[in-house]
Amino acid sequence: MQNALENLTQQLLQAARKAGADAADALAVEGSAVSIDVLNGKLEHAERSEGVDIGLRVMVGQRQACVSSSDQSEATIATIAQRAVAMAREAPEDAYISQADTADLARNWDLAALELADPSGEPAPAQLEEDARNAEAAALAINGVSQVQSASAAYGHSRIHLATSNGFSGGYGRTYRATSAVAITGTGSEMERDYKGESRIFQADMPSPESIGREAGERTVARAGAKKPPSGTYPVLYDERISAGLVGHLLGAINGATIVRGGSWLRDALGERILPEGLSLYEEPHRARISGSRPFDGEGLATRDRLIVDNGVLTGWTLDLTTARQLGMQTTANAARGTSSPPSPSVSNVTLTPGQSSHADLIADMGTGLLITSLIGSTINPTTGEYSRGASGFWVENGEIAYPVNECTIAGNLRDMLMRIQPANDAEDHSSRRVPSILIDAMVLAGG
Repeated sequence: MQNALENLTQQLLQAARKAGADAADALAVEGSAVSIDVLNGKLEHAERSEGVDIGLRVMVGQRQACVSSSDQSEATIATIAQRAVAMAREAPEDAYISQADTADLARNWDLAALELADPSGEPAPAQLEEDARNAEAAALAINGVSQVQSASAAYGHSRIHLATSNGFSGGYGRTYRATSAVAITGTGSEMERDYKGESRIFQADMPSPESIGREAGERTVARAGAKKPPSGTYPVLYDERISAGLVGHLLGAINGATIVRGGSWLRDALGERILPEGLSLYEEPHRARISGSRPFDGEGLATRDRLIVDNGVLTGWTLDLTTARQLGMQTTANAARGTSSPPSPSVSNVTLTPGQSSHADLIADMGTGLLITSLIGSTINPTTGEYSRGASGFWVENGEIAYPVNECTIAGNLRDMLMRIQPANDAEDHSSRRVPSILIDAMVLAGG
């Protein structure tokens, strides 16, 4: 199929040239996915999707346009190329759009080393159904679980191929296998729920469905009898399963598109300390068997390791070619794109420096405060960094978990919060965002 995708991108480029484009790039994506849901031990829903999408970006002078289609016929390819060129001629000029210099294009990447696709093949639907059923049964076996809201198993694979009119051509495939369960304890207004989900590129790396269901049940039962915590200013510990969200806010604030608009709460922070001394945040796009890995970016440039924050100091923005030109900088080879849109900056895999303390150590250190395991909604000012989110989790007293809590709100300012983080050592290596639990010594908490 990879050759077929490559042929499609070359047909798109030829059609673009024939239609009058000065430059063009083409993307072809093929994928299929199957998901199985069970309820009460019986098949509830089965779904399969598959298809091929194509996308074309053309440039006429300093004007550009993008078109996409799920039809790969020669007539359609010719039509969308003509349409794209016509649209580009009517588009406003943009002095900053460009393709990469030919000399900078990625070459000779080691796709095998990235292990992005499991060669073992697609599992039978019956196997996925059995995984979902076993996860559900394991959750129901936990004393105190009243029902399982959902138990699911899924598999998918996709392939992409990118080609540009100035000489780049490359592609790769991806796979994933996933299992999840959502359990409920109690009834009526006393109901509480929690979940567990796992996903891996290689099926052999997946935890057993029984362990996933069991943890979903145990997490849920631990939430029985949740109540509002007291209001005030307390330490807050972000559990590992949600702590990556804090880093996500940082990554969003240094995205080149946000910086260009001048709307980021970190817009003036380049070269300044934004994390405590000793902490770094680095990007590693070539980690094997990790979902965010990629050999080249959406503009055909070789991806590379990058220190985003070095010993607490912000070193640069996340840039594609356009935002780099707007800011008078060099691209960081972080372009990402889909079939219907031009490239834009996006990070791959990131890692935050781990701490020396365990999750349990941080609970003991915080004394009295809130352990957050779930966040609900958000009110975040992208310009000022003012932060407010609904939360639930566990109240901690004298360094020990006292009782589950819900219906509370935490608030602070992201710039201030990030300067006071203390990471644990519990980050999961299979995660694209390898971020451990994070303790913040004081946040405003609104509870009961």
